[in-house]
Amino acid sequence: MSVDIYWRIAMEGDAPALRLGDITRGGFGPYLPGSLGPGLRDGAPDGHGPLDYMAEVARATERSGFVGGLMPSFPQTDDPWAAAAALAGETSAYRFMIAFQPGFLHPVQAARMSASLQAATGGRVVYNIISGGGGPQQLWWGDKVDHDDRYARTSEFLDVLKGVWDGTLDHQGRFYRVEGAALAEELRGQAFPEIYFSGSSPAAIAAAGRHADYYLSWLEPFDALAAKFDLVREHSVTPPRFAVRVDVLARETEEEAWEEVRQGWARLGEAARSPEASESVGWLRGRGFTAGAGAGHRDLEVQPNVWGGFDRLRPGPMFGLVGDYHQVAERLDELIGLGVDSFILAGVPHLEEAQRVGRHVLPLLKGKPS
Repeated sequence: MSVDIYWRIAMEGDAPALRLGDITRGGFGPYLPGSLGPGLRDGAPDGHGPLDYMAEVARATERSGFVGGLMPSFPQTDDPWAAAAALAGETSAYRFMIAFQPGFLHPVQAARMSASLQAATGGRVVYNIISGGGGPQQLWWGDKVDHDDRYARTSEFLDVLKGVWDGTLDHQGRFYRVEGAALAEELRGQAFPEIYFSGSSPAAIAAAGRHADYYLSWLEPFDALAAKFDLVREHSVTPPRFAVRVDVLARETEEEAWEEVRQGWARLGEAARSPEASESVGWLRGRGFTAGAGAGHRDLEVQPNVWGGFDRLRPGPMFGLVGDYHQVAERLDELIGLGVDSFILAGVPHLEEAQRVGRHVLPLLKGKPS
């Protein structure tokens, strides 16, 4: 079978290695000694900005066999919609998976933006719909809607967006009201973006069942992931497809890969034992899988090559794959066997690790990239 394999674009910046913490390329961080860009040359900014690094990663990942890139969204990054529009000209067939929270856009405006970008790129827009999260980041956007209501809002948002895509819509709902809403005739007829829908709560799974082309989950222990997929199937209007977000640390030998983890763990010391908390159901699920683990880095290996400590070494999901090229490919093939139709892979640094995975891991997959 063929699978769609995306790579993550590090919009927040990148460290030189997973074992090292400081951002030295891309992102809006300070100019640190040794920064590659943005950096200082003769005491002045070198003119190399975050978008330049994103363009490097996009070009490299397209050449390395990935179908597209995830454009994450954080308060302290470039806007992913604008960045995708800017990067489209750097690639030829590369798809841009734009992460956004529906509550921060009106659905009719989102439809107009999407259709405009679809027309400009030849249909290369993909949605990564995010509704959960909460906490300070949610308040940064001025959003005080509680967790389950955010998913209800997302569902109505997508109803309105789909309703105006190729027609005219009158809608009176809980969160949105529109009268005679429609796109310009010249924007109609575009392919509707595929929807990757994430969330682990019952409210998320119910909303995903109505709208998702791909139900997207962070990596978890494989038996837990299979059980989650079964639950999504029960709530889906049509047979669902599944995607998994996976960090990858692959090396020529398993020992090399784990040595990278060991060095990062040693750098953190006691801090490695106290990860930041979140109200995300996915985060709480992940923490439960490693509850009671010892203080050593290998204590978080919940099954062969599946390690639950990535969030200690960089912000983001807990679980990823650690091992040699063949082991990582075997674990990805196991996930394909569980029903995974698409992956969003990532590694630090995103540029070199994309090239490494594209050269050494993707060719080993029995479920071939599309």
